[in-house]
Amino acid sequence: MALSRGLRCCQRVFSWIPVLIITSVVLWSYYAYVFELCLFTLTNALEKVAYLLVFHVCFVMFSWTYWKSIFTPPASPCKKFQLSYSDKQRYEMEERPDAQKQILVEIAKKLPIFSRAQSGAIRFCDRCQVLKPDRCHHCSVCETCVLKMDHHCPWVNNCVGFSNYKFFLLFLSYSMLYCVFIAATVFQYFLKFWEGDLPNGPAKFHVLFLMFVALMFFVSLMFLFGYHCWLVAKNRSTLEAFSAPVFVSGPDRNGFNVGILRNLQQVFGEDRRLWFIPVFTSQGNGHYFPLKNRSSESHNPLLANEDMWEESDDGSEEGSLVEDQDPSVTIEMEE
Repeated sequence: MALSRGLRCCQRVFSWIPVLIITSVVLWSYYAYVFELCLFTLTNALEKVAYLLVFHVCFVMFSWTYWKSIFTPPASPCKKFQLSYSDKQRYEMEERPDAQKQILVEIAKKLPIFSRAQSGAIRFCDRCQVLKPDRCHHCSVCETCVLKMDHHCPWVNNCVGFSNYKFFLLFLSYSMLYCVFIAATVFQYFLKFWEGDLPNGPAKFHVLFLMFVALMFFVSLMFLFGYHCWLVAKNRSTLEAFSAPVFVSGPDRNGFNVGILRNLQQVFGEDRRLWFIPVFTSQGNGHYFPLKNRSSESHNPLLANEDMWEESDDGSEEGSLVEDQDPSVTIEMEE
């Protein structure tokens, strides 16, 4: 037990190494650009002020979005999807598998769940003891179920999902902007140092490496950002791009695709003035997502209007009852 706890502690410590690497590179780039380039190399005062002003805007937005991506906790299913104490007692005391499945079916009747496991069964996480909402998956690193999980990113040491997906996209975009600005403004001095027009010194080393590092990170970020832009346009997560979500009618990669504009609004919100600011504006609560084929929702008057399905403040189940699901639907245990 102590050994297992020690290994988990070591794993948590080592998981911060990628973040420390990124932080170290960024801090070095700050020193190299501000001091070695702007303060020690540039001679034109107007150019120096303009470079420093724009650079610090990019640096602040990059740092802000990176911070939000790292330290925004992944959202987990609310209490309505968890087994209550009485339901858990009934479930654990029941020895017959069919009876256990029936208990879970009764609980699932009250919830807005449309997606299924590959076998067609309702998804249940045996570790977290929750019925998984649509697009929710269990993260073995975070050891919890994450709403609209996209992937676990080692570079932010966090799960990217419903609560921070907007921040992650903004982090990628401002990272690219940061790299582009550095490369564009350093390029002429990179050539001067390379051709020997400027004297050798510490600044030469920093400027040359600034150029290489900025271009290297820009290329890698460009492909990653482009891929996630495509995912947002299609309203898919990384997991759904590799394994299509399954519905009662079968697998459908475009099951949650409701049009580019509405797809964007689900992530960034309706107020376009806030799209590029790292504040949470995503639509909904992460437990329910509109479907491309809304015919399945029409069978359920509660789920036909997503705003009607909300968790009450006192934690009661009032207003959460829905029409019975097919009692033949089974439950699959998933970790």
